[in-house]
Amino acid sequence: MPVLNRIAALAPEMTEWRRTLHRMPELEFNLPKTSAFVAAKLRELGVDELHEGIARSGMVALIHGRKGGEEAVNRGKVIGLRADMDALPITEITGADYASEHEGKMHACGHDGHTTMLLGAAAYLAETRNFEGTVALIFQPAEEDGGGAGVMVQEGIMERFGIREVYAIHNAPGMPFGEFVTRAGPYMAAVDTVWIDVTGRGGHGAMPQDCIDPVPALAAMVGALQTIASRNISSNDALVITVTQIHAGTATNIIPETGMLCLTVRSFDPEIRDLAERRIREIVAGQAAAFNVEAVVRYERLYPPTVNDADAVAFAAEVAREVSGAVDTEGAREMGAEDFSYMLEARPGAYFFLGTGPGAGLHHPAFDFNDEVAPIGASFFARLVERALPIG
Repeated sequence: MPVLNRIAALAPEMTEWRRTLHRMPELEFNLPKTSAFVAAKLRELGVDELHEGIARSGMVALIHGRKGGEEAVNRGKVIGLRADMDALPITEITGADYASEHEGKMHACGHDGHTTMLLGAAAYLAETRNFEGTVALIFQPAEEDGGGAGVMVQEGIMERFGIREVYAIHNAPGMPFGEFVTRAGPYMAAVDTVWIDVTGRGGHGAMPQDCIDPVPALAAMVGALQTIASRNISSNDALVITVTQIHAGTATNIIPETGMLCLTVRSFDPEIRDLAERRIREIVAGQAAAFNVEAVVRYERLYPPTVNDADAVAFAAEVAREVSGAVDTEGAREMGAEDFSYMLEARPGAYFFLGTGPGAGLHHPAFDFNDEVAPIGASFFARLVERALPIG
């Protein structure tokens, strides 16, 4: 694979950076050690500007090419590259000598690798500056929970730094090593979370006639909610409604007063998203009436669908082919969600998966990012900038 020579030479350093980050996983917006490490490394690499404290612990670093700065902004020559930095509340079981030193937290999704790839690209671009314009390196908190990308957009990074297009990579264990996969249009799903609180009247388990039992109501709701995807939308459309939590009761001989369900809802089409919410509310209300309980639905719309721009996909796929001969632009749509969607709502761009070969899956306690893929991702980022902002 034609990894850029300078980045290939950086591979040992990149591995050390990644493993340093892996030892100190932090969650959501609270990334003091992670952001301090990244900021120090960016200064050491010689970026032109470093803007910290965006979305609390996020930052944007600017590297100007041979013609950059305000002129680049005025001429629309600013490309955004994004890496997420947060970890997950999982206890690591890899046994690696660089395993998490923060109990109950680990980089189980490879964000340490994403950050390293963007740092590798920063090292190359700050040294060579073989482009005309400016690259904005976006280091984002709270991808896993909190929508950090949306917060950064709300705080004005696109306008403030004149970003014209924006790109991101996510590692993909189990996919062939070095293969890039993407698709134009909707690629990853919108995600909503639903809490359903049910209240009856508790009492002795031997005397149900004196109670209003919420448990049968909860069980009926679970079954009825499954009919939304199977009976309310076409089989050609995509909708996932999964009950992820059910809680009720404290003892073997007590009918509980209350219970709750939690759902995750995944969709691509705004009309189907609306339909799912409407039917969830209707079914819960109907089952509550049938079982004589009270039910409250709290419906939270989270990340929108991740929608890739067709022109950006075509362009970035050409760049990926320079770095790796394996590029698939007809990847299957993913029901997982990604808050990079907020950035793609604000600017055209593309989101790619990069195969890392065999290994434990994302969000698994045995997951570990494959360091050998980092130079490939860094080379993709660097060449994307050089191709998008050619000199002359």
